Amino acid sequence: MMLALFGQIDVNICTRIHAGRAIDFRKGRRLGKDDCLVSWDRPQRPKWMSKEVYETIPETMRLRMIRYSLVAKGRRSKSITVVTTLVDSVKFPAEEIAQLYGHRWNVELDIRQIKQTLNMDHFRCKSPEMVEREFWVTLLGYNLVRKVICEAASFGGMLPRRLSFTRTCSHLLDLRLWLASGLADSTDLLRYWGGLVVPDRPGRFEPRVLKRRQDRYPLMRTPRKKLKQIQMRKLF
Repeated sequence: MMLALFGQIDVNICTRIHAGRAIDFRKGRRLGKDDCLVSWDRPQRPKWMSKEVYETIPETMRLRMIRYSLVAKGRRSKSITVVTTLVDSVKFPAEEIAQLYGHRWNVELDIRQIKQTLNMDHFRCKSPEMVEREFWVTLLGYNLVRKVICEAASFGGMLPRRLSFTRTCSHLLDLRLWLASGLADSTDLLRYWGGLVVPDRPGRFEPRVLKRRQDRYPLMRTPRKKLKQIQMRKLF
C-alpha cells in the first residue's frame, strides 16, 4: 500500500523486502543474476485506509526485486533482498540500487540526530497546531545546523558526513550570543567546525542494551493535574 501511495505522488522507493513475503527469483521477468521484475497483487484494504483511497490503488504493481551480498572482513557474508520501483535496469543498474540502499544507514543516523540530539522524541506542545509548529521549527534548526556543517566541510575540503552533528550543534548553542552580535570571524569558525571530525572506526558496533538502570516509576497515564489532585487527597 505504501509503495502504491508514494507512486501516486511520483516518489520512487527502494526498501528491503518484508520478511513475511516469499522470495522467488524463478518467477517474473529475469533482468540479470538475482535481478528480476515481479508483479504484486493488491491486498485487502487495511483498517487505516478509507474505501475511497483504496479504490485508487492499482490491482497489480510491477516492481523490481534485487538480491546482493554484503561481504565484510572477519564477518559472515549477508544476503539482502530489496524491492524498488526503479524498474529500468539500463538506467538503474543493480549495483547502483545496492549502493542506494546502502545510504539507508545515513538516513537512520539523521533520524536519530533529530530525535535525540534535537529532543524531538517527545513533543512538549499540546494543541495540534502547536505540535505541527514545533515539528517544523525543529526541522528548520536541523537544516540550519546541516548547512553550517556543509560550509565547514567545503572550507576544509572534506565530506560533510565526516563532521560531527552533535558537537557542531553543541558549539552553535554555546556561541549563539557571539554569533548574533556579528563580531565572530566566519573564517575562524568554519576552520574550527571543520576540525570536528568523527573518527574512522571501521567494523564498530554496539549492542542494543541500556547501560544505566531506569527508575521503576509507573508510566504517566493520567494528566498531571489530575494526578496531583489524587495525591493531595491521599495526603489529607
